Amino acid sequence: MRKSNTLNLGTGTFVVLGFAALFFLTTQTTSRGLSFGSAPHYDITAKFDNVGDLRVGAPVSMSGVEIGRVVKIDFDTKEYKAVVLMRLNDKFNQIPTDSDASIYTQGLLGGKFIGLTAGGAETYLKQGDQIDFTQSAFVLENLIGQFLANFAKGQSAPAAKTDTPASPEKTK
Repeated sequence: MRKSNTLNLGTGTFVVLGFAALFFLTTQTTSRGLSFGSAPHYDITAKFDNVGDLRVGAPVSMSGVEIGRVVKIDFDTKEYKAVVLMRLNDKFNQIPTDSDASIYTQGLLGGKFIGLTAGGAETYLKQGDQIDFTQSAFVLENLIGQFLANFAKGQSAPAAKTDTPASPEKTK
């Protein structure tokens, strides 16, 4: 009977440590980490024609430094644009109001993120403001489709005749 209790205790400890390791790995691989409290922040929005595969939780960066996260992506039925709500850390509270937001890809096939480029205004973004200057996501599939369409169009067009003079032969 004693051996059974020791075996049960060892098995239970092993299972608890397994769940703890799984929890740790989950929090580290989602790029969200563990956050028990919320840092002071403010929310701003931007409207894009196309957000590609931008996801909630994607980073918002400026000069390569993460300054916030995408909190919500919605659709404006009046302007037919995607509305992105960004939550920026309050310590980055001197971003000019004429700054622009662009959607970039991390690496060749990585996820999307929003990059902010500072403008020159002397007033700064605050809670509830909207960034007016935006550049939509670069969708690789659209580029490939355009390339193939142009390539096919070029192949179907007849070759243009060129009237180039023949090169003179060398005389001996």
